[in-house]
Amino acid sequence: MTKVAIIGAGPAGLAAARWLKNEGFEPVLYEQGNSLGGQWSADPRYSGIWPSMRTNTCREMTAFSDLGHEAGTPLYPSHQTMLSYLTHYAERFGLLSQIRLCTRVTKLARHCNGSWTLRHVSDGGVECDEAYHYVVIASGRFNKPMLPEIPGLSTFSGSSGIAHTFHYKNPDRYRGRRVLIAGCSVSALEIASDCAMMGAARVITATRRQRYIMQKIVAGVPVEHFVQTRHAAIAQETSSQIAAADLKSFILETSGSPEMFGALKPSHDLARAGVTQCQHYLPLVAEGRICAKPWITAVDGHTITFADGTSEDFDGLIFGTGFELDLPFLSDELRQRVVANGHQLDLYNCTFHPDFSGLAFAGLFQVGGPYLPPIELQARWIAYAWSGARQLPSKQVMQASLAKNTAQVTDKHHMPSLTMLFAREAGVEPDLEQWPELREALLHGPLTPQSFRLDGRDSLVEASCRVLQAAFRVPSWQSIHRGA
Repeated sequence: MTKVAIIGAGPAGLAAARWLKNEGFEPVLYEQGNSLGGQWSADPRYSGIWPSMRTNTCREMTAFSDLGHEAGTPLYPSHQTMLSYLTHYAERFGLLSQIRLCTRVTKLARHCNGSWTLRHVSDGGVECDEAYHYVVIASGRFNKPMLPEIPGLSTFSGSSGIAHTFHYKNPDRYRGRRVLIAGCSVSALEIASDCAMMGAARVITATRRQRYIMQKIVAGVPVEHFVQTRHAAIAQETSSQIAAADLKSFILETSGSPEMFGALKPSHDLARAGVTQCQHYLPLVAEGRICAKPWITAVDGHTITFADGTSEDFDGLIFGTGFELDLPFLSDELRQRVVANGHQLDLYNCTFHPDFSGLAFAGLFQVGGPYLPPIELQARWIAYAWSGARQLPSKQVMQASLAKNTAQVTDKHHMPSLTMLFAREAGVEPDLEQWPELREALLHGPLTPQSFRLDGRDSLVEASCRVLQAAFRVPSWQSIHRGA
C-alpha cells in the first residue's frame, strides 16, 4: 500500500485522507497541534476560534457527504460541535491511528529521483526526514494574521492593546471598554457584534470599503440554500456581471443595504464592494450599539482618526484584515514555482502544479460561503487522479491554464463555480438528464456534498432522497415542485 503524507489534520487533510484511503493509499497525517480539527480545534496557537463562535454556514453545508450531524444539532453548530463532528469523521474512516499529533513539518523538498523528502520535528525536538511519492499540503489558509500599515499604529496606547481577530479569545477584555474593529470580513463583523452584545462601552467598525451584508438566515432558510447553487454557478459562467446584479438584487430584497441601517453606503458595483455574511451586525448598527466609520488615517496614542476627519479615543483595537499565505516549510524551488506575487498559489484549478507530480494542495483556496463541499470534491479529485480513476490533463494543458491566471489579483473564488469545477474534474457532476425528478432540486437547491454522490464513482443509493430534503427547505423551490 502506497503511503501519502498529508500536512495538516483539519477538514481538508481529513477529507484527503478519507478519500485516498478509499482509493487504496495509506495516508499519514502530520499535525502540529495537539488535536485534529485545524481551526475547529480551538488550539489558541493555531486556531482563530473565539468562545461564542458558531459556524456561519448551516449544518447541511458544513458536513461531508457520508456523515451527517447528530440529531438535535442546531442549524448553526458551535465550534465544539464541529470538533466533535470531525473527530467522529476520523473515527468512522479509521484515520485516528494515522494522525501524528504535535508533529510540525519544517521542510518539504523534491528529491532528485522525483520523490519528496519531508522533514518534521516532534514536540520533544526530535527531527526526522521521511520520503514519500505523494504529498498533500492541507495546512490551512487562515493562520498568519495580516496587519495593515497605518501611520502611527505603533504608538497605540489603549489599555486593551492591539489584536487581530485570530487572537480574539477573551471578550471580557473589552467589557466596559471602547473598542474599534477594523475590517469588513465575516470575523470582523461577528466580533464587533460579539463585543456589542457582551458589554463593550462603545463599538466602532472601520472599513476601507463598505461591503453588502447578507444575513445568515432568510425567512427561516439558510441563505446559502438560495445563493450557493448550481444555477448560480451557471449564471457566473454565462455572465459574471448579470450574476452579480442578480445577487445584489437578492441581498437588497432580503437583507437591505447597509446605509438603510446607519452603516456606510457601498458602491453600486457589487463586485467592487464585495459581500460579507453576518446575522447581527446591521441590526446592532440600527440600534446604535455599533457605529460604522470609514478607514483609519492615523493613530496617535489612544486617539484614532478616520477618513471622514473625525477622531475618537479607544481602549482596544482589533484588526479583521485577512491573512497572509503561510507555507514556511516549502523548499526554495517549490516557493519560487508555486507561490505567485508572494500571496497566492499558482496552481492548476487550485490543486496541482504541472512541474511537480505527486504533489497536491487541498483546501488552500478562499471562497465566500461553505468550505466543506468544495473541500470534499477536491479531495475526491486528488484521490481519483492518483489512483488512476481519473486522468489529469497533460502538462501542456495545465501550463496553458496557469498562463491565463497570471493576471489574477486574488485567490478568492466563487464558491458554486469552484465546487462545480472540482465535481467535473472528479467526474461526479450529476447529469440533469439522468435525474429528471431532481432537475429543479439540483439546479436551485443548495450544493450539498450529497448532491455529488448521485453519479460516477462512489455514488450513494440514498443521495437522491437527501438532495430532495435539502432543496425542499427553499420556499421558491417548494412552489416550483408543487406546480410541476
